[in-house]
Amino acid sequence: MATSPYPTRPQKSDSSGLIWPADTELVGLVFELTPRAASSLYAQYAIGLHAWFLYQVQETDPDLSQLLHDEESEKAFTISGLEGDLGASGKDFQLLGDRIYRWYVTGLSKRVVQWLSQWLQNLPEEIDLRNAPLLIRSWEIAFAPTTYQQLLTAELPLSRNVKLSFVTPTSFRSKGHHFPLPVPENVFHSYFRRWNNFSGIIFDQAEFMNWIDENVIISRHKLESQKVAAGKKGMVTGFTGAVEFAIGRSGQNRPNFVQLFYALGRLAPYCGTGHKTTFGLGQTRSQWLTESVTEVSIQSVLAARIDELTEKFMALRKRKGGSRAAEIAETWATILARRELGESLFDIAADLEMPYETVKTYVKLARRALKTDD
Repeated sequence: MATSPYPTRPQKSDSSGLIWPADTELVGLVFELTPRAASSLYAQYAIGLHAWFLYQVQETDPDLSQLLHDEESEKAFTISGLEGDLGASGKDFQLLGDRIYRWYVTGLSKRVVQWLSQWLQNLPEEIDLRNAPLLIRSWEIAFAPTTYQQLLTAELPLSRNVKLSFVTPTSFRSKGHHFPLPVPENVFHSYFRRWNNFSGIIFDQAEFMNWIDENVIISRHKLESQKVAAGKKGMVTGFTGAVEFAIGRSGQNRPNFVQLFYALGRLAPYCGTGHKTTFGLGQTRSQWLTESVTEVSIQSVLAARIDELTEKFMALRKRKGGSRAAEIAETWATILARRELGESLFDIAADLEMPYETVKTYVKLARRALKTDD
């Protein structure tokens, strides 16, 4: 990567001012970031990265910002957490002033990719994560600019197997819970949803997923699970590691689905896997890796505390049934656990998009409930 202290500027652009061809629909970027000085970074900083990125869109393209806000299910971008030397110290991560950290951003639609191209030509100097500003030192392309059609028509791999590595906790929603296993049907349904939503090349979902279920197998894997606090509220039990998927002999009788299977494998690094991919989860690479590259120990500690508090608050409620009781218990637990880690009520309220007075009241009620329990 470049070592200039300033963001790398494009050498060339086409007549529209774009860095890559105007028909590009997918691209992945990696930024090199350097702290202005050694500093502490709060455990759920991914929420701050998410908010900072959306603010950049809002400031430069309000129409696109509204479009991204209105998308209820599939988001046309992903962001990672920070990769690099993130030491854990008590309740915080420790950023070292002389280290370089990497941050990945991908675009999954032509509209977002065009915005990224324009934005790169006038990048801000830094990312401000509360009291831990990070200088944008340089950027480069991590996943090549391409289109969905190019993914679909690329030559088949020589090995004929799809190797994917999940470098941050990855999980799927299933029956109201998290499902932390890379079952082929869940993994490829995750990619298929993005494909049908953004590509304009539509396949029948029921037929393709039935083909996946009957013909795609796991030929090898190396996995482990972990519970982390992720997103604005709640916890996720996810898996990290590497998996190799293969097509059984009978699957070759649907060449169009075979072609799509490999295209979705190529799509994986761009769109990520599972849910909460705009908060750093589900980061995926097209190769066999056996070590997670992101430090998640503090999120694990926070998740364990939220889990513990949620159980206590549920046990204390007279009416234990229903989703409303569970939601309130988890909200109290999330706020109190983050407060115990030293976060201010103002910051918690901003992250959760809740009124400050409501958050303040919930902390009081949560503490009072715990004293009653004692």
